[in-house]
Amino acid sequence: MSSDQPRWTEVEHLPEWDEEFYHIYTARKFGKWVMMKTLRPEFADDPRYMSMIEQEFDVRYNLAHPNIVMINDFEDVPGVGRCIVTDDVYGDSLRKLIDEKRVTPAHIEQLRHQLVDALDYIQSKHIVHPPLTPDNIIFTEGMGNLKLIDVGYEQRPSLSFQSTSDDIYNYGRVLDTALKASGTTDPILRRVVRRCTDPDPKKRFRDMQQVHLALEGRKSTVINTIIIVFLVLMFLLAIWLMSPYRPLPPDAVAQ
Repeated sequence: MSSDQPRWTEVEHLPEWDEEFYHIYTARKFGKWVMMKTLRPEFADDPRYMSMIEQEFDVRYNLAHPNIVMINDFEDVPGVGRCIVTDDVYGDSLRKLIDEKRVTPAHIEQLRHQLVDALDYIQSKHIVHPPLTPDNIIFTEGMGNLKLIDVGYEQRPSLSFQSTSDDIYNYGRVLDTALKASGTTDPILRRVVRRCTDPDPKKRFRDMQQVHLALEGRKSTVINTIIIVFLVLMFLLAIWLMSPYRPLPPDAVAQ
């Protein structure tokens, strides 16, 4: 890196990427493309929102997952303000692909596997995040990798049943919308959508691991294995009790 190379170049606001409290930018930092998010001007000097963006940086900085946008830094950018700096994830949102009728079977497979893995990871870290929508799912330009953005702002000791259930419901809605846009009629995916979006939260999947198993067309292998082993043991025990080698009653032994 040359000592006279400017730190920030080609800074550009991306209005279509803006979030409720943030403006989103793309730029080159020492020649490398990055993304930045900063508080909207109406919130930038409010201590409550300044604390919010700092907390989001603290929560997300240590996250490491291939399908979640990674945070690199938190710094002042001239002409922009205090920014969370992330990897470059420029590309098309799932919302754009849906609106333009460009959802493919490959996108569905990524929603089936990569998105579920990312949500499972977030839940394992007990992170509260904005509702999942097609707007915060990005397929990167060129490689087409799925990246989840806007992934959390608060880490708790544990997640409530409601938070986990809401995640599952919103995943079901996203998958349903993508399936309709792509014309996919896979019966396994349709069953998963129906259970994820059941009006009764108690009838939905318990967590994203259950969703993953259902998407693979499998039930809980652990439970099934336990049941099978138990039945086999009971069968063997019954055979043994009917065999000549069964234990004799005490009075028979005495004689």
